[in-house]
Amino acid sequence: MKKIIIVGAGQVGATLAESLVSERNEITVIDPNREMLNELQDKYDLRVVQGNGAHPDVLRSAGADDADMLVAVSSLDEVNMLACQVAHSIFNCPLKIARIRSEQYTKYHDQLFRKEQLPVDHIISPEQLVTSYIKRLIDYPGALQVLEFADGKVSLVAVRASYGGKLVGHAIATLRKHIPNIDTRVAAIFRQGRPIRPLGSTIIEADDEVFFVADTKHIRAVMDELQPREAHYKRVMIVGGGNIGSGLARQLEATHRVKLIELSLHRAEELSAQLDNTLVLHGDASDQQMLSEERIEDIDVFISVTNDDEANIMSALLAKRMGAKKTMVLIQRSAYVDLVQGGDIDIAISPQQATISALLRHIHRSDFANAYSLRRGAAEAIEAVARGDENTSQVVGREVGELKLPPGSTIGAVVRGSEVLIAHDDTLIQADDHVILFLVDKKYVSDIERLFAPGALYF
Repeated sequence: MKKIIIVGAGQVGATLAESLVSERNEITVIDPNREMLNELQDKYDLRVVQGNGAHPDVLRSAGADDADMLVAVSSLDEVNMLACQVAHSIFNCPLKIARIRSEQYTKYHDQLFRKEQLPVDHIISPEQLVTSYIKRLIDYPGALQVLEFADGKVSLVAVRASYGGKLVGHAIATLRKHIPNIDTRVAAIFRQGRPIRPLGSTIIEADDEVFFVADTKHIRAVMDELQPREAHYKRVMIVGGGNIGSGLARQLEATHRVKLIELSLHRAEELSAQLDNTLVLHGDASDQQMLSEERIEDIDVFISVTNDDEANIMSALLAKRMGAKKTMVLIQRSAYVDLVQGGDIDIAISPQQATISALLRHIHRSDFANAYSLRRGAAEAIEAVARGDENTSQVVGREVGELKLPPGSTIGAVVRGSEVLIAHDDTLIQADDHVILFLVDKKYVSDIERLFAPGALYF
């Protein structure tokens, strides 16, 4: 059990608190807003402290004297940075993580965030995380999620199975016949929102949400087994010229034909000067005439990333009705994600889930090289490192089939140096292997931590 202080009870802080409480940690949340704190305390077993999270006395009241870590995710970068400074200077807190949104700070990362300057051990930039997330979805048309492990060598991909996919209507075991030269592992299947255990005899049905693990270079081939191949996106329309929209345009403009719509004339003029090959348009993306004039029917993917959920949803619905082939929307309110995804909105993107995943990488044990929060926080994917030897480790020197995994847990792959091994029951785990796991229920994360802890006893 870890003692963790969270500064900020907003959407990210509340989602993080929910995630960590379920893993049996001792959580204290600090926020000036008493109403938000009361709401959190009514829902979860945690402590709350009202006040400014950067003030020493408030941090002391929250237990900073013996806290294992401080995670500052308030809406103000300056409060987050100062909270880390105070936690370091006065309370000698071992691990300090801050959410930093402004590019004015992140672009000076190496000069600012050092122990002798601003002692923040890890910074999380939601805008950069979401931009990278959307870029991966554009690189693999048809994917719902693409998550990378082991420096990009292996990926966990979520796709919606549909008629025309070669595996639909067939058992998982037939995959090997269809693609004999490519090894992959189906890590999980969600049917009508409920997990089912993937066995060799399991028949893939249309509309199943399938998570598979594969060497990153084989992603497209495996996706072809589950849905008809979508053509690469060429024409992209982005709505919103903030950090996400402008960053995405910057990454795509050399390889795609990009149009960006921005409501603010001043910001549109700025972006027009900054971007090289992006057509920047000043206007309202919910203006039907404007979309028609810009030939929305020729757009391969319409991406709405303003800071207004309702505007994102409505503009994407309109774009899809007018002929845009694919729509992606940024949604801040997690309650909206399940309501809108599917139908006219193909992919709903939650910045909270992207941020939580980045935080989990640093909050979990050092034996975890990577962690992703999945399915609105219910599931988790982990990259665990096998430490120790056969005498001190519960996993080193043992085959995958021998391991006592928690219910609903699957080992998808083992990365050994530059080699990617798709996991089978007889796959032998060696010291320093990176093991990719999928947990249908994240409450078992602590069991995985104990399993991979060197010197731990069997449980």
